[in-house]
Amino acid sequence: MSSIKNEPDSLVVPTKPQSNKARLAFYLAVITSLLHLYFNLVATWPDNYISAIHFMLFGSFLLLTVPLNSGRWTWVAHVIDVGLCVSLVLSCGYLVLYSDALAARNYEFATADWLASITATLVALELVRRSMGWFIPVMIMLAMSYVLFLGQYIDGIFHFAGLSAETILFRNYFDDGLFGPIAKISWTFVFMFILFGSFLVQAGTGDFIIRLSNALVGRMVGGQGLVAVVSSGMMGSVSGSAIANTAATGVITIPLMKKAGFPAKFAAAVEAGASTGGQLIPPIMGAGVFVMASYTQLPYLTIIAAAFMPAILYFASIAIFVRIQAKRLGIKPSEHAEQLSAWQELKAGWHHLLPILLLVALMVYGFTPTYAVSIATLSVYLFSLVSRTPMGYSKVLAALASATENSAKTAVLLVTIGVLINCISISSLGVTFSLMINEWAGSNLMLLLVLIALASLIVGMGLPVTASYIVLATLSAPALYGLISQSALVEVIVNGQLNDTANMMMQMMAPSLSEIYNLPTTSANEVMTILAGLPPEAIEIIRSNQFDASHLAMMLLSAHMIIFWLSQDSNVTPPVCLVAFTAAGIAKTPPMATGVEAWKTAKALYIVPLLFAYTPFIGGTHVEVMQIFFTALIGIYALVAAIYGYAESQLKPLIRGIVAIAGVSLVWPHQMYYLDIGAAMMVISLIATQVWVARTARA
Repeated sequence: MSSIKNEPDSLVVPTKPQSNKARLAFYLAVITSLLHLYFNLVATWPDNYISAIHFMLFGSFLLLTVPLNSGRWTWVAHVIDVGLCVSLVLSCGYLVLYSDALAARNYEFATADWLASITATLVALELVRRSMGWFIPVMIMLAMSYVLFLGQYIDGIFHFAGLSAETILFRNYFDDGLFGPIAKISWTFVFMFILFGSFLVQAGTGDFIIRLSNALVGRMVGGQGLVAVVSSGMMGSVSGSAIANTAATGVITIPLMKKAGFPAKFAAAVEAGASTGGQLIPPIMGAGVFVMASYTQLPYLTIIAAAFMPAILYFASIAIFVRIQAKRLGIKPSEHAEQLSAWQELKAGWHHLLPILLLVALMVYGFTPTYAVSIATLSVYLFSLVSRTPMGYSKVLAALASATENSAKTAVLLVTIGVLINCISISSLGVTFSLMINEWAGSNLMLLLVLIALASLIVGMGLPVTASYIVLATLSAPALYGLISQSALVEVIVNGQLNDTANMMMQMMAPSLSEIYNLPTTSANEVMTILAGLPPEAIEIIRSNQFDASHLAMMLLSAHMIIFWLSQDSNVTPPVCLVAFTAAGIAKTPPMATGVEAWKTAKALYIVPLLFAYTPFIGGTHVEVMQIFFTALIGIYALVAAIYGYAESQLKPLIRGIVAIAGVSLVWPHQMYYLDIGAAMMVISLIATQVWVARTARA
């Protein structure tokens, strides 16, 4: 189940004699990256052809770099690996060369079709098992068994009559399974943004980000920890990988925090929490955001624009942990006479930011994300030529090779997970599951959020974040969107704000609801109870007449963003929290204890989804978004202060309890705005008083 075993050896530019396998892997990685540039910039081939070639290239790379663990039977393992590689090439090549022949036969399977489809599926399962463990292959095999025969023996809502093996293999191989929409996301958005990040790293952008972060926040209270927060956020915005982010920045920031006086466990937790946030902050946000764009049919630019302020709130929450811990432990800001100012760092490394600015500008101008990131990737090399350390031949090759290395497991995973999504689709299991959890929640949005959070934690123990989001979004997003939009409709009805058209529809389709409409005693529970008894089609008609398409689209985005955020919790939540374990390895701290500390530090992973569900944090006006942001920020500060019993100075037990109540009030969803204002003013007054007392004492 662990995704950190059997890691491929890092690829370097061959400057001295290496094994033939290492050289072959390196040049295959370079060719793979170059071909993907061609696919995204020039090629006009059918998508499933490119997906098959994409899988063939990355599968071959994994077979070279993650060989079968053979023990004493090395020659047998080599034979198996070679056989798998040949099978992979033949099965993927068959799709490209002979899929038209299947159409000419009116989609009747020949022997070769059976062999190719079965082989491709089995090889995909073995590649994922080899790189990710047994959990995902077992899940896929159970899903295929359910669609093939197992569903016949299950009673109740999960009963499924079953499909023929030919139909399942056709859907998995020739249609939307292995080489369908999820695979296309892999070779377009995901790989190209990882390639962009690899070029930035080879150009020295990672070092520049850490230097700039140190110049920006290094001299503040807790500056050593704030450097980790800022640098991990900036690195994560281009790398999109939490584990890679932890490994790249943690080797610098964790020792820096430990040297300053932060406990080693806390230092590792801060790095793990901040690196997890790298998948939440634009422009890349990990592979899941591209799947989200596909699921919601919303422009990529719309999604990253909506995600920006919530991501800032997440990083601010970790910064609050750092500041309060630094105050509590008496850690002084670092002072380095030789350290450059932020302006000096920008003057020295301004060219590192140009590719990122170009990427954003191209997308704002209207170019597709894949075309924009392809041009931005090429620009990294061009902009580096004006720097003091231009990218040479070896760095370009290293960037191309590392992009393939960093993408290999994700690419194979996304291709293979397409089989699982296809099985869920053709069996309507997603609709069934949504209806089931909706029934369990009983139209209670909070209970539904708890169920999804528990499901994300359980699924995240065996699946990487991207796969966890894909599975959960497929199963639960419709139910979550339905309840979010239904809650908004209830609020409108209770407040008597239905427009004329929606009111007319309600009178026709829900007479009992129209009878209590506009009554001053009407409660949300009454309206929700009546709505729960209506057919979903009736609710949809009233809802679609009340809310415009853009409003409904933001509700759908909120549902997916909730699932996306909750999917991240497996990074920092025991018992399986690979990002926290990676940070623990650098800090030399107990992995499980570090995971508990990281879970505590990343509490905003649970708070912000509440805001998505109950407030217009996604899709609201600028004023609404900023009001929600600052209210939640003050609430999180109060909660962290209550956890540690310390704000700007020690809190007495009674004050600590009051601060905790104020914090809960500020982050808990309700409509009592005067209560929020009072709680916020109390927390701000407490902070101001403590700061004034501290300055008076020093004077």
